[in-house]
Amino acid sequence: MTGYHTYKTCIEACVKCAAICNHCASACLQEPDVKMMAGCIQLDMECAAICYAAVQVMSMGGQQAKQLCRICADICEACGAECSKHKTEHCKECADSCKRCAEECRKMAA
Repeated sequence: MTGYHTYKTCIEACVKCAAICNHCASACLQEPDVKMMAGCIQLDMECAAICYAAVQVMSMGGQQAKQLCRICADICEACGAECSKHKTEHCKECADSCKRCAEECRKMAA
């Protein structure tokens, strides 16, 4: 039986990434030039949503967990790349978390 204990490391990386992406999106909304941050905010929200979905499917040992984690890794890489373009502390933290999450998702889906 697969599930939470099998995927614990990846689940934890996804939960952390989702939380930090939500924080980053919220912090980006406080930036002086919110329009410039629109792409970052959108990717933050998408990344958080996919990370939470991956957590749910992994924790129940779902049959599509590996496929969903591949998608999660892709969106984490895209979000991390976008956040890396910005100099803010919250974007740097988000880029780092996205990178770690993508790595864990790739390992899990291998």
